[in-house]
Amino acid sequence: MAHIALPEGLPGITGPMAFRPETGVVLNALAEQLLRGDSTLGRGERELIAASVSNGNECQFCTNSHAAFSALQIEGGWDTVDAVLADPAAAPISPKLRALLAVAAKVRVDGRTVTDADIATARAEGATDVEIHDTVLIAAAFCMFNRYVDGLATWAPPAREDYLETAQMIVDHGYVGSVPPAG
Repeated sequence: MAHIALPEGLPGITGPMAFRPETGVVLNALAEQLLRGDSTLGRGERELIAASVSNGNECQFCTNSHAAFSALQIEGGWDTVDAVLADPAAAPISPKLRALLAVAAKVRVDGRTVTDADIATARAEGATDVEIHDTVLIAAAFCMFNRYVDGLATWAPPAREDYLETAQMIVDHGYVGSVPPAG
């Protein structure tokens, strides 16, 4: 049961966003820019960074949501997503994405642990300054989103299938405008 009286039937972040739509709109705009805005990183790759950070933070709702969003947009679909969530170092992804996921994992724990060597590795694999910037910001933002969801004790559907309809909606239409109405 949630710590505050959230609208019934809205899982994860959707409940708090409906509870305070004025902040929900801003958070969705941030997600839209980070995960769907212009970038040389694919949408599926950015969603995978979000899912990986959420998985590391043990946020079930955000992990499952963004894993589904990624699986619909990344080469290899669920096989790639599951491999990254299990072991990014062994997953069938590009060396650049592997290096960026390593940076994101460090940001998740403590951004101060990101080293010059981590950034040099990402650059050596072809990551640009914008891609490094966006990876760090996605990781930091998802720490906030995860803590928002879990700090209010929202509920999360247990099955992967429960996320597929919303995943398709996000892939097709994005985050902006997806704050559910309160009540």
